Formats: sequence, structure tokens, C-alpha cells
Amino acid sequence: MAISTGGGGDDAPMSDINTTPLVDVMLVLLIIFLITVPAIVQSVKLKLPDVRYDPTVTKPENVSLSITKDSDGKCAIYWGLTRVTHEELLKRATDKLEEIVKKAGGAQNLTTEDLPEAHIRGDVETPYRCIGGAIYTMQSAGFAKVGFISEPPPTGGPSA
Repeated sequence: MAISTGGGGDDAPMSDINTTPLVDVMLVLLIIFLITVPAIVQSVKLKLPDVRYDPTVTKPENVSLSITKDSDGKCAIYWGLTRVTHEELLKRATDKLEEIVKKAGGAQNLTTEDLPEAHIRGDVETPYRCIGGAIYTMQSAGFAKVGFISEPPPTGGPSA
């Protein structure tokens, strides 16, 4: 604290605060933040769709797969209502696509809209390796579109 040397003869303390060091520190911090924030905040610019949900259009040629886990922890894959192994899944999927290509008179007569889709219903308790394996198998067979079927949360009702 500075002591006033005014003409009154009394040694009264000055009530002024020296703000220069405070302003200097704040300016240094501001410059540091201006330099570091753009380096920290990195993001990929995306335009996300404005669609809340996409209704599933079911065609008769689409494949419905249900995937659960057994009591012993193994993957259980169902083609419709029939349980299949990964090998049987691959065989059935390739046979299905070959049948559609034959019906169309060759692959040159097909578009992506004509090809069937694989719709996967996965149980909540199913490990990802089971669902990921089924996706990989269906894509290996030639299915270009593999989607998930989910149950949307109820709307408009009383909340629990």
C-alpha cells in the first residue's frame, strides 16, 4: 500500500489499486486462449439428415434376420424363424441373390432398387460380435443394403 505524501502532513494510505499488472495478466491469458482453442477444437464438417426416422419398406424378397445369444453365450442367428449357422447363412444369402439374378435374366438387368435388403433385429443383450458377424456374412454374400430394425420409444403416453 502506498503512503500519500500530500501537503497535509498526515501519512494517510492511498485508496487507489494498481491495475496494470492485472490487465497484463488478463491480456496474456486471452492471447493464450485465442491461440490454443482453435488447435484443440477440431471437427469434421458434416450435414446430418433432418429425418427423425426412416420407415422400413418391406418387400417380399427382403431377408429378415433375428440375432440373439444363447444361454451358453453363443450367437443364435435366425433366418425368418429357422435357426442357421454362419455357413448356412452365407449359403442361403448367396442362393437368394443367385435366384434373383436368374429371375431378372442376368445381373445387367438389375438395379440396386431391385436387390433385396437384409433387415437385422438384434436383441439388446446380444454381443456386438454376433451382430457384426451377421452383417459381414450378408455383405460377403453380396447384399448391398443391410439395415437394423428397432422399436421406437413410445410417445404421448405416461412416462415411467
